[in-house]
Amino acid sequence: MSWRFQRRGPRLLLAVSLLGTLALTSPARAVAPTPTTSPVLSAGVIAENQLPGTTAWQISPTAKVSGIAGFLSRDAAVVGDSVSAYVTTSAATYTVTAFRMGYYRGLGARSIWQSPVVVGHYQPGCGFTAGVNLVSCANWSRSLVVPITAEFVPGMYLFKLVGSGGQQAYMPLTIWDPTSTSALLAVGRSMTEQGWNLFGGYDFYQGRGACAAGAATYPPCNRARMVSLDRPNSMGNGASDFLWNEWPLLSLAEEHGLDISYVTDITLSEHPALMLHHRAILSLGHDETWTESQRAGALTAMRHGVNLVFFGSAAVLRHARLAASPLGVDRVIVNYRDSYEDPLNGHGNPLEVTGNTFAMAPTGQSPMELTGELYSGYTWPSVTEPLVVHDASSWLYGGTGLKNGSAIVGVIRNDFDHLALTKYLPPTLHVLAHSPIPAGEVTTSQGVWSGRTYADTSYWTSPVTRAGVFNAGTVNWIPALRECSPTLCPATAIRVMTMNVLTIFGVGPVGLSYPAIPNWREVTPLGS
Repeated sequence: MSWRFQRRGPRLLLAVSLLGTLALTSPARAVAPTPTTSPVLSAGVIAENQLPGTTAWQISPTAKVSGIAGFLSRDAAVVGDSVSAYVTTSAATYTVTAFRMGYYRGLGARSIWQSPVVVGHYQPGCGFTAGVNLVSCANWSRSLVVPITAEFVPGMYLFKLVGSGGQQAYMPLTIWDPTSTSALLAVGRSMTEQGWNLFGGYDFYQGRGACAAGAATYPPCNRARMVSLDRPNSMGNGASDFLWNEWPLLSLAEEHGLDISYVTDITLSEHPALMLHHRAILSLGHDETWTESQRAGALTAMRHGVNLVFFGSAAVLRHARLAASPLGVDRVIVNYRDSYEDPLNGHGNPLEVTGNTFAMAPTGQSPMELTGELYSGYTWPSVTEPLVVHDASSWLYGGTGLKNGSAIVGVIRNDFDHLALTKYLPPTLHVLAHSPIPAGEVTTSQGVWSGRTYADTSYWTSPVTRAGVFNAGTVNWIPALRECSPTLCPATAIRVMTMNVLTIFGVGPVGLSYPAIPNWREVTPLGS
C-alpha cells in the first residue's frame, strides 16, 4: 500500500464534534474552538485507523521478559531503507512482528510485517569505552534485515520479539515521510530515552563503580559521557517510556483523524528545516535532551509562524551533540554534562559544548526562549498533585466546564516547570494553570513561597510572527490521557484540553486568532 499523510481536504468543525463526545459539561466562560481554528482532517489517518487492529502487540502477562532483547540499526527510517535487527536471546527460535501504533478502534496497533522464524543465540558482551563510559553492542552480529517497503505506513512502531520459550520484548522504530506537510508533527525522543537507558550499567545519570574517594558530586562522576543507540533499552520491555509518554497522545490524535505525522529528534537534528513544513511541532512527554541544530531549527520555525507545543516539562534542558558509531552516523549521543570535561571546550564551536544544561557557559542559551518557563524540579516518587485552573476563560478549557480554582486530580507528577522572572520571560506569557505543590513533596531549584512551590501551564504568542507556544508544565500530561483508575480520573478533562491544543495549534499561527493576553504579573506571590 502506498500512502502518505495529507493535509489537503475540507475544513471541518472538528472541535465541536469532538467536544460533543468528550465534554464534561457545557462550557463556562470558555472560548470554544471555531471552524477557523480546526486543523484539516487527514483522510489517510482516518482510513488507516479503520483497518483491522489487534492487541497482539501487548506483552503477554505470562511472558518471560528477561530472555530476549534487541535493537535496530536505525531509530527512524523511510520507505526504501533496510533496517538491521540485532537480537540476543535464550530462545531456540523467535519471530519479529512490526506493529504500527495508533488507535485502531481502541485496539492500539496494526500488524504490518512479520519475519520468518529465526534461530536464536546469545550475543557476546557489549563493548565498553572507559573514560567516557560508553556501552555499545555494535559488536553483535546481525540477526535479520527488515526491508522498509510501502506497507510500512509512516508512524511510530514497536517491533515485538517473541521467543519459542515465551520470551517477549520490543524494539522501537519511527517511519517518517520526508515530503510530509501535515498540520501536526510529533517528535519522538530518541535522545532522551537513550540518556536514561541503563543497559550495560551506564547512562547520563548514573554508572557502575564508586567515584573518587569523597567525591559526592553532581552530576555523578561515574556517569556516561556518551551513550549509544546500538544497544537494547533497559526500560519498558525494550520500548523505553513510549507507551506512557508518547503513545497516549498519538492514539488520541489518530482516534479523531487529525493530520499528524511523525519524526524523531535525531532526524530533526539532521534536518531542522523539516519543521518549516508543518503548522505545529509537538514535543512529547519527557523531552529534555536536544541538540543545538534542533534548538536553532525550532527557533527558526517559530520566526516563520510555526507553533510549538510542549506536552511535558524540562524540555530543551540537556545539551547534546551527535557522533557516529560503527553501525552508522548519529548513533552516539554526546553529553558530558560538564563543559570543563568536554574536549570540544575551547577547541570548537562553543554552541556545541555540552555543559550540564543549555543555559550554562559557554552555550548560555535559556530554554525560556522556546518554552516560556524554566524547569523547576520534581516531585517525590508516587506523589501526585492536582492541576489547578488559573484562567478558565482561556481557549484551553473550552468544553470542560472548569472554573478558576478547579482542580484536575493526578496531573502534576515528576518533573515540572514554572514561570521565572528572568530577562527571557516572554512579555505575553499567559498563565493557564498555577498548581501548588507542598515543599515537602518536591526537590526544587526555583523557589518556595509559604511552604509551596508551583507548576505552571502557560501559553504565549509572538507579537511579530503570531506563532504560539504551549507548555503543559508537567511531565505527566500525556500519561494523564490514559484510562482512569477507580479513584483517579484526570483523563476526561485532559483529553478535552489536549484536543483544544491540537485543533487550535494545528491551523497556523495561533496569535492570529488567539493572541496571548499576558497575566503573569497577576500571579501571587509574584514570580511564584
